[in-house]
Amino acid sequence: MRYSIIHRTTYSYESLVTVGHYTTRLEPRALACQECPWHELTIRPEPVQRSERADYFGNTTVYFEIEGAHQKLEVIARSLVEVEPIESIDPATTPPWETVRDSCRADRFTPSTHAGELTFASTLIPTGQIFADYALPSFPAKRPILEGVCDLNRRVNEDFIFDPKATDYTTPVTEVLKKRRGVCQDFAQVMIACLRSLGLPARYVSGYLETMPPPGTVKLIGADASHAWVSVFCGEACGWMDADPTNNILPSDRHITVAWGRDFSDVSPMRGVTIGAGEQRLQVAVDVIPDPD
Repeated sequence: MRYSIIHRTTYSYESLVTVGHYTTRLEPRALACQECPWHELTIRPEPVQRSERADYFGNTTVYFEIEGAHQKLEVIARSLVEVEPIESIDPATTPPWETVRDSCRADRFTPSTHAGELTFASTLIPTGQIFADYALPSFPAKRPILEGVCDLNRRVNEDFIFDPKATDYTTPVTEVLKKRRGVCQDFAQVMIACLRSLGLPARYVSGYLETMPPPGTVKLIGADASHAWVSVFCGEACGWMDADPTNNILPSDRHITVAWGRDFSDVSPMRGVTIGAGEQRLQVAVDVIPDPD
């Protein structure tokens, strides 16, 4: 599937801004089943300095500085992305979850022990018994790991209510678990907390999901938004497998991966600091447009 993606971020400031320093993560990743042959980042006002690098997790980051009085900042990322369907794996053929857990704790460097760095608590995602207790019904002894992941994915989807007003980006994951309400970011971080609390490596994935409008209606411009889901290490033979608890699916060619990390703080599409902003208003609009051919 081929998509044209437009991600527009606009900051409007109450008072004049004189200096701004920002970092973006807006370029889709190159993966085995995903290519980004074209990407363009337009910034207004024009930055006085701009540089690109890969962060620790391999995500493309763009740092830029703006100097001179302004009351509006606009950042527009345009991408062409080609996504192939991911070959399905029979969950029953994956190794027992305890085997994966133990392999990540070995005393020599392997792909499993490298993945093991994502079993620990992070800035926004704690670990603890309350998360392990929620996860354990999905992971009885010797259950194949992907079977357990699929069951936990289903349970989060069924037990939690999508409610954009229930949380914001500062809401602790422990509170989300108690409320059982939130958005895709919350559901992903709860599921990651559960997996890590069992000793299983899990990472936070940020990207886009091509959403389908109801039958007989027209797709709304700007209706799509950034999406979040989970990736779980399922052993060296299977590698990392994605799961989307918001929709209770295993992502394929309708999910476009932009960045991954320990939690949202590692993959925020845009963040920065300003001097002289006062109050500010943020507007984000994302369009994921499939190529009809």
